Amino acid sequence: MANGQWFPQDWPERIRALAEGTLTPVVPKRAATVMLLKDTDGGPFVHMLRRRASMAFAGGAYAYPGGGVDPRDDEHHIRWSGPTRAWWAKRLGVDERAAQAIVCAAVRETYEEAGVLLAGESADSVVGDTTGEDWEADRAAVAAREFSFAEFLDRRGLVLRSDLLGAWTRWITPEFEARRYDTWFFVAALPHGQRTRNASTEADRTVWIRPQEAAESYDKGELMMMPPTIATLRQLAPCATADEALAAAPGRDMTAVLAQARLEGDQIVLTWPGHDEFTKRIPTDLPTGGAPA
Repeated sequence: MANGQWFPQDWPERIRALAEGTLTPVVPKRAATVMLLKDTDGGPFVHMLRRRASMAFAGGAYAYPGGGVDPRDDEHHIRWSGPTRAWWAKRLGVDERAAQAIVCAAVRETYEEAGVLLAGESADSVVGDTTGEDWEADRAAVAAREFSFAEFLDRRGLVLRSDLLGAWTRWITPEFEARRYDTWFFVAALPHGQRTRNASTEADRTVWIRPQEAAESYDKGELMMMPPTIATLRQLAPCATADEALAAAPGRDMTAVLAQARLEGDQIVLTWPGHDEFTKRIPTDLPTGGAPA
């Protein structure tokens, strides 16, 4: 294949059905993902994980730590540092309760899948090493949804450090997908004293890699990724430090990117507004289950 874009085999059939009005779009679930950065002599590196090949969705693709929003985090008022919930609501384009839950999801998923926790005992502190047995027991319990992340913070007496996150972009899974997510992408820097590890049951490999290097590997077809992942890597590449990326985040446009499909002659044209590199032209007579690379 020309690059490493992940392309589901059932897309042509589902796109045809959507265009013909026989497919009802699934309501997207709220989700959050975090581009975790650390500075090196060679510039900032980003933490990525490779989804297990056995995964039904994007198996084998490289992505960032992330996952769905826990509705329980809408309600529970937690100790909070940084921009207010009202500020986050405006930035993310949601109400205050949803904003809290989305930010909680970003911090929770980074902890669940990378073992990194953006929280501290006070509004200006961050916890240190989180690899101890007691931390791992709590992390596993949060991952198993035995209690919400908000409850975990309360149990530990921790303050969520929303000021350590920057909202970067928002992508919504195309309407023709069977699994749909409304995903907010965040950027954060690895806190001093903490270290990443593969704590995810969905990943078989994790790497620290320069965004530009990851993008070049995608272009060569060596690393497989979904459009939002490679798009954000290209956006991160010009940043010389993690702080530069965080400083750039507040000025970024958070208008949601949603793929569009239209019939054009004997082809289905699939586009992502603002991202021409992902445009695909799919023959309408492509056999069911087939997909061009």
